Amino acid sequence: MTTTKQTTFNPTKLETIPSNIDEENQLQNTTQKKDIDNVDDFDYSKRAQWLRAAVLGANDGLVSTASLMMGVGAVRQDVKAMILTGFAGMVAGACSMAIGEYVSVYSQLDIEVAQIEREKNRVECNKAASEEEDDENLPRPLQAAGASALAFSAGAMVPLLAASFIREYRVRVGVVVAAVTVALVVFGWIGALLGRAPILRSSTRVLVGGWIAMVITFGLTKLIGANLL
Repeated sequence: MTTTKQTTFNPTKLETIPSNIDEENQLQNTTQKKDIDNVDDFDYSKRAQWLRAAVLGANDGLVSTASLMMGVGAVRQDVKAMILTGFAGMVAGACSMAIGEYVSVYSQLDIEVAQIEREKNRVECNKAASEEEDDENLPRPLQAAGASALAFSAGAMVPLLAASFIREYRVRVGVVVAAVTVALVVFGWIGALLGRAPILRSSTRVLVGGWIAMVITFGLTKLIGANLL
């Protein structure tokens, strides 16, 4: 006679399975949330110094050089005159931006260093802990000056290259305006992307400002050139 072995139903074993799954899911969600918080907690203000110098330098180089070329083109249709004017504006503007940025940031550095020294004298016990953090937050004049000069030159190269190989006056002016328009949108987009700012508003602001500068320069130079030349 065969005997059948009966298994007893143990509900506690079944209950431990979903419990373990819930714990694993909760652990994964907590880890993902911490990763997201670390990304969101990144201080984008640390980028402000070099980002401001680079974006302003590129925008200034683009707008000022294009405006100079458009102004000269309003009274002189010669391609050499436009190119020489743009090149002179690029060199002068890059040097001016670099020197101005260096002096400005170095003045800011002197002020912050003096303030740090005053704070260290008040709180000597936190001297070692505060030195490393203060050094990271101090402005860098050479970095700001180099970024301004390089960015200005990069922006100025756009209208120069656009006008270099076109002999026809009307076509040359149209190509310069089109190239500058695209570059203005790109610079505005890059600045907004790196700074986590609204892309559409930033690009539109840069684009409209560049157009206004070119129109004013072209119109006034055309008016003065027609009366004097």
